[in-house]
Order: sequence, then structure tokens, then C-alpha cells
Amino acid sequence: MSRRKKIRILIPVVFLLFLFAYSRHRQQNQANNIVGHLQRKDMKEISGIAASGIAASGFNSDLYYIHNDSGDTSRFFAIQPDGKVKSVIYFNGDPNERWGVNDCEDIAVGPGPVKGRSYVYVGDIGDNSSRYKYITVYRIEEKPEWAKDTTLNANAVPIHLKYPDGPKDAETLMIDPIEKLIYIVSKRQDSVTVYTSPLNYKPNDTLVLNKRCKLFFPGYKLFKWITAGDISKDGQQVLLKSYTKVYYWKRENNEPIWKTLQKKPQILPYTQEKQGEAIGFTPDGKGYYTTSEGVYSPIYYYKIPGE
Repeated sequence: MSRRKKIRILIPVVFLLFLFAYSRHRQQNQANNIVGHLQRKDMKEISGIAASGIAASGFNSDLYYIHNDSGDTSRFFAIQPDGKVKSVIYFNGDPNERWGVNDCEDIAVGPGPVKGRSYVYVGDIGDNSSRYKYITVYRIEEKPEWAKDTTLNANAVPIHLKYPDGPKDAETLMIDPIEKLIYIVSKRQDSVTVYTSPLNYKPNDTLVLNKRCKLFFPGYKLFKWITAGDISKDGQQVLLKSYTKVYYWKRENNEPIWKTLQKKPQILPYTQEKQGEAIGFTPDGKGYYTTSEGVYSPIYYYKIPGE
């Protein structure tokens, strides 16, 4: 066989070996990032994840809150990173809704009306057809008993929010602990919009959101839709995610988060999930978790480079 023929045969063989090695390396990396799986069949539409806010006081630093989106009742779950369920928390939703809520799309943890206490914020903010007059965010004070194996009820304080420029679909709710603001980021437009509202509100208030800025992310529609986000416990880091990417920013000099978001983001590691709509920082801000819709979906952990 001539040397030229040998080279013509060898090149595709080497290319196939390279593809095999790359695929194997990617699978190994993906497997290394999986720390657990969701452990209940009714956790099949998970759309948000957030770390407990009272870990610093010694309260179960490995506790995270997750929830389903449309089709579930007014509840969320407390789990450990491996997916083990510690408790199911039911809260009082809207009596005019059949299930108490319409479409909860994200969850966040942050400060509230009582100094030194931590609160969970559940965002009933999904609106696929952009038709609702207002959206609702529920505030629930965290309790130590949520770390136990139990089912319990909790009191939720709602706030109703209206968009200043018409109804929107959104899947991102974040809490800024420094400026004491609720952040909501729209989902579907070619350029998404960032809105804020004060954390200090009266029960059942109806307020108009403040429109802060627009953000453009390159890519094809659907794949670049913003499906989740989180602000770190110290308020110094921000994550937004689409179906295919995780975007990361560091706040500078306690500037408004909406100004931080207008700067060029860093793209962080992410294994594309079936329908990934949940992301949340660890309490120390050194890493983040993601998970997806689907029965027994994996839970991924990623370390933030440089943290």
C-alpha cells in the first residue's frame, strides 16, 4: 500500500478516535458534576432552586428549596444536594386559583421585614401567553423545622406586581440583599427586560414594577431564553441561565445589579439538561447547583472559577 493511501486511511481513523476520546471525556466530566438526583416522582416540573438563608447561624447549611411550575399546588420542597427530601412546605396561595398558584417559575431567599431573619420568596410569575393583569410573589419566613423529615404549613405574605409595559412571561426571580429589591427578568423576547420592586411591602399590595434595562444575549430564540437566575447571599455575584448557557457577573462597588447585568458576562461551565430551568448559588458563593424538569432528574454542582 502506498504512503498516500495509508495517510488517507489514517486521517479519518485518527479523527474518529479523537471524537471518541472527546465524547468520553465529556461524559466523564458530566458524571463528575452530578451530585444527586431528585427523589420523588412528583418532582417532575422543577423550575427553581435556592439555598437556605440561615445556614450562617448553624441551620443546616446543606438545605435547598425547590418547586414545580404549573400544575402543582402552593408548595415547595426542602432537599439536600443529593436530592434527599427533608420536608414539604405548603403555603396559603390565591383562593381564586384552583391549586392556590398559577405557574410558579422561580424561588429565591433573602432578607425581609424583620432584621436578622431569612425569608423564602416564591415567584408565581409564569405567563406563557402574556395575558395576566399581574403576577404574585409570596414571602415566607424560614423555620428551623424545615430541616426535619416532615410535612407542614407556612404562612405566606403575597405582593402583586404589574409590568409598566404590559404582561410578560418570566422565569427568573432574584433578591438583592444590599439594595433590598425584588428582581424579575423576562424570558421570551429577543432582548429580555430587567424589572425591580422594593422588598418592603404590605400584604396584598399591588405595585407597578420599575423597568430598569434590557439585555441582549446572542443565539437562537428558545435556546437563549432566560429561564433562571440568582444573586449570591452577599449580593456580590449574579447568575442568569438560558437553556444552553450560564452567564456570570461580579458586582462592583455595590452598584445596582441592573447596571452590573449590562456589562459583558463570563460564560460558566454547564452541562445542557433536558429542560434546565433552575440555578442557585451555594451559601458561600463558591459554586452553584442546577437541575431540570423530568422525573428523577440529576442535580449538578459546579465550582465558580477563581472562587
